[in-house]
Amino acid sequence: MQPLKIIVPAVFVLALAGCGGMPDLASRSAPFEAVPPAQAGAAPAGVTPVAQPGGVATAPRAGALSVSQINVTVPRTLSVSEANSYYPRADIVWRGDLIGDRHAQVQAILEQAFAEGTASLSGPTAVVVDVQLVRFHSLSEKARYSIGGVHNIIFDLTVRRASTGQPLAPTRRVVADLEAFGGKMAIEADRRGETQKVRVLAFLRQTIRNELAKFVSG
Repeated sequence: MQPLKIIVPAVFVLALAGCGGMPDLASRSAPFEAVPPAQAGAAPAGVTPVAQPGGVATAPRAGALSVSQINVTVPRTLSVSEANSYYPRADIVWRGDLIGDRHAQVQAILEQAFAEGTASLSGPTAVVVDVQLVRFHSLSEKARYSIGGVHNIIFDLTVRRASTGQPLAPTRRVVADLEAFGGKMAIEADRRGETQKVRVLAFLRQTIRNELAKFVSG
């Protein structure tokens, strides 16, 4: 079945395309649908292989880490919009839960996704993961049932050695962009059980695994 095609003004399309555009961002995750299954010995999406002695390149292994604590902060200073416009101007736009405390809702999503995404790590280096949300901009009802867009999630990530509290690397700003279905695609996804929340959780689980793979235990 072909996606619903709706013509929108070029200026508006450019505005949506710029949703995730911010200067000096250290990392951008690929759309969830574009992330291929992990291959044995292959670097996760977005991870640059590191040259090892002997000239053999291998990917940094998140398996060297184990996560003892995850601290998620969603500042109350982040603005929230419930406006049903194509592109609400706010830091937090979320419709995947019933109307309520959006700060608490997106914090719960991040906490669940990062806990599940790191649960299988059992390496020798215990770390604490600090996450501070910068932006969680999903779709309004109007955008979701017409043109779709992008789930644009931005957070600052710090990984610290649990034993000393010292960072393994400078804080990294992570931009995680996931295609947000619109029109018939959104309706069909809901029918399959692939709600916005289900897709965002799965995407963030993969994102945190990819980000932790960039830290080499020292």
